[in-house]
Amino acid sequence: METLLACLSGFLVATSVWLMLSGNLMRFLFGLLLLSNGFNLAILAAGRLTPGAPPLLGAKGELPAGTMANALPQALLLTAIVIGFGLFAFALALTIRAYRTFGHLEVDRMRIAEPAEDRK
Repeated sequence: METLLACLSGFLVATSVWLMLSGNLMRFLFGLLLLSNGFNLAILAAGRLTPGAPPLLGAKGELPAGTMANALPQALLLTAIVIGFGLFAFALALTIRAYRTFGHLEVDRMRIAEPAEDRK
């Protein structure tokens, strides 16, 4: 199962890099979203999946007799999901502002800081 998740994570990261290099701001946003999901999936796969095993200790702090899930990757995933959502919302707000300012979302045409003679 971990191998399948690792391959899926690699596919998501490769697709996100392809989208982020396309030169369109909306595709960049979708690539950013896929990149964060790919990394989250990689963290989950690295934590070794144990189906049906809770990440909890007993009432007095003793370890359970059977297998126990690793709680650290799950906590990291929750934090990464919240941070990724905040980053996506901020990037979406910047994209909307760029569209209202320039009237398009092509990155190569957004060269307002360059001198007029250098523009093509």
